[in-house]
Amino acid sequence: MILILTHVHRCQGRYIYMCFIFKEVTLSSSIPTNFELPVDRHVLSNGLRILLHKDSSSPVVCVAVYYHVGMRSEPKGRTGFAHLFEHLMFQGSQQLGKMELVSQVQSVGGTLNGSTRFDFTNYWEVVPSHALELVLWMEADRMRGPNITETELVNQRDVVKNEIKVNVLNRPYGTFPWLDVQEHAFDNWHNNHNGYGDMVDLDAADLKDVEEFFYRYYSPRNAVLCIAGDFETEEALGYAEKYFADIPAQELPVPVDISESQQFQERNIHKIDNMASRPALAVAYRTPERGTKEFYALGLLNSILTVGDDSLLRQRLVRQKGYTSSVSGSMNFLGHMHNAETPLVHTTSLIHDQDVSPDQILDDMDEVIASLKLDDFDEDLLVRAKTKVRSGLYGLLSGSGYPRFGVADLLSSFELLEGNAENASDIPRRFDEVSADDLVRTASNYLVPENRTIIRLEAGVSP
Repeated sequence: MILILTHVHRCQGRYIYMCFIFKEVTLSSSIPTNFELPVDRHVLSNGLRILLHKDSSSPVVCVAVYYHVGMRSEPKGRTGFAHLFEHLMFQGSQQLGKMELVSQVQSVGGTLNGSTRFDFTNYWEVVPSHALELVLWMEADRMRGPNITETELVNQRDVVKNEIKVNVLNRPYGTFPWLDVQEHAFDNWHNNHNGYGDMVDLDAADLKDVEEFFYRYYSPRNAVLCIAGDFETEEALGYAEKYFADIPAQELPVPVDISESQQFQERNIHKIDNMASRPALAVAYRTPERGTKEFYALGLLNSILTVGDDSLLRQRLVRQKGYTSSVSGSMNFLGHMHNAETPLVHTTSLIHDQDVSPDQILDDMDEVIASLKLDDFDEDLLVRAKTKVRSGLYGLLSGSGYPRFGVADLLSSFELLEGNAENASDIPRRFDEVSADDLVRTASNYLVPENRTIIRLEAGVSP
């Protein structure tokens, strides 16, 4: 018998030690080599969608509940409320005391967390297989309704405000690039407001807001329950029906309009960061619509430009010019390109030397991007990019060290955002169908000055 400590994680102010006891340890990979993610889909009478992905390569199971509500859903005057509500959901429910869900998961050697993204809020646990029923019971109790008092609201509001002070307001580059880009690249309030939360808005939140938010968004009909890992299908489905089926159904909330009008002019923003010691630059292009061939083409262009030591912008800006030591690129600040709705922005960012002007860097970036718009596109770049994205997909399946969470995230995201979890297995095909001509066309249509927002950050501290 072997005790394996697999992770130490901080959640809601506590340290959770994740360990498993095995009689035998199997070292086989749990990632399917053909990237097929088979899923059994069931819908309860109250509208809850249940996704079952069986993988018995190790005695571990992930339970994830995804609610279709995120930062974009919160009402005006209540910025940061979706994030605040995520915290409140750990403060107890009808049959569980404050933080008892956390302690119960920890007691069986599991780990857990929750997060608020642009389009959803999720809660998940990774536990030994024998704890599956316990976790499903606890998540069902939480879905029935949190037990939130004025004291807990004030307490968690202060926790969130402190997070903002520590992670954003009192650190260099705290809003760069994600909050800065979101604010200026979009016109729709739901896309450009500060999802972390404004202090005045957080202070204004009351128990009535909490109750209304819960009944509007935290209903079975607006949620997905995913069970991924080692379980018996009939047993797992039986547990899900036993604990979730009698939760009252609510009407689906009216979808928030997140559409954006087309951008026709380059946007240039200058800001001073009084805590930064070096200047920084971010260049953000609006992306094509999720699911289109152009969307996946831009994902490949991101790999060509910013992923790996052989990426074109790293080669030019780091190795050849020495402007910076690192270049970052992303299509989603709060996750990856597959777990967010569009509109999004493809953003390249870097912190650069004081004696280099941002316009000089922009000239080099534009020259590199221009090389991707030529008819004689280098096919080798496309081959390497497809290899990178496939490797990246396997990285997503690993769940950043949390067994089965990566699979649950992909399945739940595609179920929520595209209405079909099976589409997650289709990701490699969507990339493979992109041709060199598609890359040239996408770069020519989207990686253009009139479609971008530039953030020039000036350092307020002398080096």
